[in-house]
Amino acid sequence: MSAETSVPRPRESGVDISDSGLFKGLLSEAEFAFAFFDPEGRFQRANEVFTDVVGVSAERLTGHLPNAVLGADLSQVVTHAVQSVIESDGPVTEGRVRVRGAEGDTRHWSMSFSPIHGDKGELLAIALVGADVTESRQTEEDLRRSEERYRSLVEAQSQLVWITSPTGAVVEDAPQWRAITGQGLEEYLAHGWLDAVHPDERQHTEEVWREALRGRAMFEWNYRVRTRASGYRHFEVRAVPIIRHGRVVEWVGANTDVTPQREAEEMRGRLTDQLGAAALRTARLQGATAQLAEALTVEQVVQVIIDVGRTALAADRSAVALLDQDRAALKVVNGGAMPEIPGASGEEIPLSHASVMTMAVNSRRPVFAESSDSLKAQLLDVGGDEEALTSFLKHSDERAWVGLPLLAAGRALGALRFSFTRPQKISPEDGVFLEALAGQCALAVERATLFEREHKTAETLQRSLLPDRLPVVKGLMLAQRFRSGSRHVQVGGDWYDAFVLQDGRVAAVVGDVMGKGVKAAAGMGRIRNAMRALALTNPPPAAVLTGLDRVFEATEEEEQVTTLAYMVVEPGTGEGTLALAGHPPPVLVSPQGTAVLAETEPGTPLGWPTSRRQFRFVIPPGHTAVLYSDGLVENRKRGLDAGLAELCSVVTEAPPEVVSSPHMLLDFLVDRMLSGYEQDDDVTALAIHVPPATKSD
Repeated sequence: MSAETSVPRPRESGVDISDSGLFKGLLSEAEFAFAFFDPEGRFQRANEVFTDVVGVSAERLTGHLPNAVLGADLSQVVTHAVQSVIESDGPVTEGRVRVRGAEGDTRHWSMSFSPIHGDKGELLAIALVGADVTESRQTEEDLRRSEERYRSLVEAQSQLVWITSPTGAVVEDAPQWRAITGQGLEEYLAHGWLDAVHPDERQHTEEVWREALRGRAMFEWNYRVRTRASGYRHFEVRAVPIIRHGRVVEWVGANTDVTPQREAEEMRGRLTDQLGAAALRTARLQGATAQLAEALTVEQVVQVIIDVGRTALAADRSAVALLDQDRAALKVVNGGAMPEIPGASGEEIPLSHASVMTMAVNSRRPVFAESSDSLKAQLLDVGGDEEALTSFLKHSDERAWVGLPLLAAGRALGALRFSFTRPQKISPEDGVFLEALAGQCALAVERATLFEREHKTAETLQRSLLPDRLPVVKGLMLAQRFRSGSRHVQVGGDWYDAFVLQDGRVAAVVGDVMGKGVKAAAGMGRIRNAMRALALTNPPPAAVLTGLDRVFEATEEEEQVTTLAYMVVEPGTGEGTLALAGHPPPVLVSPQGTAVLAETEPGTPLGWPTSRRQFRFVIPPGHTAVLYSDGLVENRKRGLDAGLAELCSVVTEAPPEVVSSPHMLLDFLVDRMLSGYEQDDDVTALAIHVPPATKSD
């Protein structure tokens, strides 16, 4: 059996190449150029179309080799193609051949050369078939120019254009891409561009790209690209398939660098998140303030702290311990909040025992343990027993802890303990919130403790609600004076406060809750608590007064009148801002002894509907600003306007040594302003002095 499996060429009997009518008709009527060569490469026959193309008659062509009758360029192409057919016994195609016509114009032709075999498979002739592709060539040229214009436009718009094969493999260079990524050409081609995509986004990007290839759908995506400098830039990409005759022939895409827009969006998002979180924390602080303000006993304060720990912190356990100075120990008020497991602290914890609460009290700083390892390391550093700690952590379901000292005017009252059954990340913003919360709780515990001490007099209660001492700040001197005007054992509503803000500036406030007794004291405590909480979270005076208005509406009765003056001052420079809520304006005392009242709007008392404003207020070096309650300038015999004028007059009478000392200045003003009048109201004054600059400064 023969092994030959090829299919023999079909024979068309009765058709002769030289004189067949069919063949002659084809040569004469077809729009294609035909020519035939013998096995030696000589012309045998050519139709009129071919002779017109080459500009040589059929008679001159017949029997001659191409190089003898055709131009040099064309004869070389034809001779090479005919020889290739003879040698390979297979067809040859010349895709583009330029031919200059008789009139001097250039035409483009596509020519194919095919062998013609006899019945026995011998080579009889070589057939040339040519087609005029000048118009299609012109169309391609137009497309090329259009593409160049498009590329120029895209480049002008800072877009990276790229092209891939139907399968998605990059087949053309994209210099702009490589200039940004630093990839070499070989690194970029095929699917190498994916190597420049951010590792976190590469797999998903590749999956979406493959899905677009399979579905022949538009590819729209965004990803980060590693740059030559090893940073990353954001790109938006869009690619579309080019479809011809129902088949994808290539993909064309464009990448747009949207890094500036994305960074701006991310910044806006972060700011929005931060503002939202700050607003939430402020709302929680205000809520806690309102609840703590209503709690007048230690038991009530503890319950509020437990509720706040559960709702605002999502803590699983909350404990409150008060300091017993005599026993040098913390006594847990709500003992059930402490886990009853080996190694855990009991209801009375000596300050020498290492625990979250004792560490907070001893250091007077918050303690944040975000994991078991963190807790163990911190407690071992302060002398904790490793065996007891190991036993506690082994049996406890707690995984994170927060310890907060309860400090009132720098004095330790006790500690708070919040615990979580999961690791807990404490951000700096959370830390500020917790410290503010601890400050409110400390004030509430302090107030409740004082209210529970029946043997304390009203003045003792009032003084204990005020700071024991003012902060010591470089570049600023603070002094205060308080003189009770109560004739009976009743607490008044005057108060002052000064504390350092997170940014190093100093907040100073003098307020007056009208009335006497427990009601006035409670109002004073609530407003002071809220004042500190708001100032620590959002210190600008206008913002603080706006927040106090909301607190006042939520906690105070409509007939309760409360005024205050609040100032924020930069140590050293005296630059600051001031806001008043129906309170007398501060007086600014110069080193020469002149007095000027602050030119600001007096505003309305807290809780009255108004748009709060703040004003620039500067205490130049060597000057002193004095905040005071109305008891200093107003009484039954002296109206407010007369009292303000008298205050300025009294300042001018002060000796130089008095003017330069805030403590002496307050003594001088209180004594002179009250001289000759029956004191019928509390008098509170707070001086802020900016020392004059020295050469060492």
